[in-house]
Amino acid sequence: MRFLIRLLPENEPFRIPFSHQHHLQGLIYRSIGRINPDLSLSLHSPKVPKLFTYSLFMAERRELAEDRSGLLSHGHGFFYFSTAVPEIAEAFIGGLLQRPEVELWDERFTAETVKALYEPEKLSGRKFVTLSPVAVTTRRVQFGRPKSYDLSPAEPEFYELMRENLREKYMHLHGARPPEEFEMKVLSAKPKRFEVKPGIFQTAWHLVFRAKGDEGLLRAGYLAGFGEKNSIGFGMVKVDGRRQRVKKSWRGGGKDRKGKEA
Repeated sequence: MRFLIRLLPENEPFRIPFSHQHHLQGLIYRSIGRINPDLSLSLHSPKVPKLFTYSLFMAERRELAEDRSGLLSHGHGFFYFSTAVPEIAEAFIGGLLQRPEVELWDERFTAETVKALYEPEKLSGRKFVTLSPVAVTTRRVQFGRPKSYDLSPAEPEFYELMRENLREKYMHLHGARPPEEFEMKVLSAKPKRFEVKPGIFQTAWHLVFRAKGDEGLLRAGYLAGFGEKNSIGFGMVKVDGRRQRVKKSWRGGGKDRKGKEA
């Protein structure tokens, strides 16, 4: 299940800091907690696959701030949310519409519309573009101690761990032995460094890639995110060149209505 959330800013221009995923993560957990506190609590467990992801926060028009601390933006703000678990979608969207006035990094917004999006029937062989960069990490010994190491698409282990991550998601979703069939060819890659917590940084990759393989594996990545750390805003993709069609739309505090082309 995938959604487009459009937010009306209280002031213009408004600022978007470069490292902002933890603010969106907080909004998602607070919204889920209003509707389903037990689900919110279970998602905080470090051992539970979260099976949701979201894009970076975007705007209709934006420019680099003079102090280079972020982007000055105009028009609506928006982001995409995706999950393979309907219960998570229902709690997040329900909680957000219940309290559409939100504050993010000292900026105030109103969640004006939420749009459920159609999903492509076939994913194998398609070209994908990241809406939030892909993170893949491993442990390597540095100066005599094992430390977290951020892999790049130039390293074979990047692809091995991508496949194993998809297989883990598949197994959790379907309770069955996951298939092996997954191939990924990166067409372009650009690194980006984020501060995910104070003093803790993650290098992740904006990618354009083509993927082939088992449809179940690919759909697990399409809905729950490719790579790691999806619940803190990494690994959401879209199908390149595909127009986003709206299944259904809700207005904050308003009635349901059928959607049109996004």
